[in-house]
Amino acid sequence: MIKVSIIAVGKIKEKAFAEAAQEYEKRLGAFCELGITEIKPSVLPDNPSSAQISSALGAEAQKIAEKIPKGAAVYPLCIEGKSISSEELAETIEDLTDNGQNICFIIGGSYGLSEDIKRLGMGLSFSKMTFPHRLFRVMLLEQIYRAFTIISGKKYHK
Repeated sequence: MIKVSIIAVGKIKEKAFAEAAQEYEKRLGAFCELGITEIKPSVLPDNPSSAQISSALGAEAQKIAEKIPKGAAVYPLCIEGKSISSEELAETIEDLTDNGQNICFIIGGSYGLSEDIKRLGMGLSFSKMTFPHRLFRVMLLEQIYRAFTIISGKKYHK
């Protein structure tokens, strides 16, 4: 069974989003071994300088890099990444599964991801819009679930 890892900077604090994420985590148990690792975000002042942001992203990158499973295909989620359809995500996951390779998605914090992390794999973008972390994690889990239902021919995806 393929292992799907999600490394996320920050936690989901709101009950509704946490419950939605837990529902998709439960559903995904039928298709993959899912692991979610939360990285504590760097603390920044209210109006951080670009140097402070860069330093914070570097510190977060170091923590993220330590958690990436060895040999996993890495997909940093970033606004400048490639946009793909649900069907294309399903094809990607199916190809990785067929090759016995695990997958790791990385969600940055409020200032995104460092360039070092973005270079570790093919960046994916869900949109040119910015989404709150708590909502985006649910969206990612739903798309991973949708991909597995497409692969298995279940009627969830229309």
